[in-house]
Amino acid sequence: MSVKFSKPNISNADLELVKSTIKSGWLTHGKNTSLFEKEFRKFTNSKYSLTVSSCTAALHISCLSIGLEKGDEVIVPAMSHTATSHAVEYTGAKAIFVDINSITGNINPEEVKKKITKKTKALIVVHMAGLSCDMGKIKKICINSKIKLIEDCAHSVGTKFGSTHAGNFGISGCFSFYPTKQITTGEGGMLVTNDYNFYKKAKRLKAFGIDKDINQRKKQGKYDVLNLGFNYRLTDFQSALGLKQIKKYKKNLKKRHSLAKKYLKNLKHIKEISCMPFSYKCSYFVFQIFCKKRDELLQEFKKKKIGVSIHYATPLPFMTYYKKKYRYKKNNFKFAKKYADQNISLPIYPSLKNIELSKIIKTIEKFYGYK
Repeated sequence: MSVKFSKPNISNADLELVKSTIKSGWLTHGKNTSLFEKEFRKFTNSKYSLTVSSCTAALHISCLSIGLEKGDEVIVPAMSHTATSHAVEYTGAKAIFVDINSITGNINPEEVKKKITKKTKALIVVHMAGLSCDMGKIKKICINSKIKLIEDCAHSVGTKFGSTHAGNFGISGCFSFYPTKQITTGEGGMLVTNDYNFYKKAKRLKAFGIDKDINQRKKQGKYDVLNLGFNYRLTDFQSALGLKQIKKYKKNLKKRHSLAKKYLKNLKHIKEISCMPFSYKCSYFVFQIFCKKRDELLQEFKKKKIGVSIHYATPLPFMTYYKKKYRYKKNNFKFAKKYADQNISLPIYPSLKNIELSKIIKTIEKFYGYK
């Protein structure tokens, strides 16, 4: 029996809506896109939302919408997907990496304070594996330093800090619908914001800088281009897929919480690994363990045909592009390096069966000599 790392939570009813959307011939600018944005706003309790072609697109649009340009600096965590820092670099601004909390994987607020200069225009935080950053401290830093806050919520559909959903603390929240995420549209993403002027600018940027939607044009084909924009739109059949999944996401999230509890209960006796304590405010994009002999355990999972991953194996400052450009030294990011060397992401999707979870647990127990 093999165990997949990820399985999209897509039902036959979801596929039927996609099929009917494709058959309609209305493949972009359709009603499903508007409905998906509406449902996502409702779920996150945000005022405005925009479907986009990826989370990277949402991050890029956010960076442009706050006016980033060459000479500006943006603080980002050393531990994330490269999309986080790339979005800054696309604008000509400079990504300034800071170390993380070695337990949570989230950006360290105290390290953020040390890196703020006159050139600092923004901070991008990442809610690692679906666990929220300390947004109380983060927001206070941004207000006191008069810098913009962007949230990379790629892991965070269902993540909360206090009673507030991730993505509502800064100028924008940027979500991912990549196939391994909690809901998927294949590729795709969503940008949320509570700022109307930011929303209007971001909306233009995602569609070439055009000033009017199709349904706003008094004459077919008559519109103006107000600024240099991009083609970062999501198709209507992708939105149909996302629409169905966000409507049933509370059930999906409940199952993820249940699986997280089972992992914690069955792994607590293994001294060679550690896990974050359970939290209902974590969306559990993946279930992470931190372990001794990590690479050997990865090989054991491979032998047993158990799909796992690492989030992430290399801190961003040590990626070749950034290493050559900025020449950071490894001891600058010792906690990110430790996190990268010890983490494994285990499957936690809703359709994961008890027998599959049991195989994962037994493989870990046997590897460390507990069975």
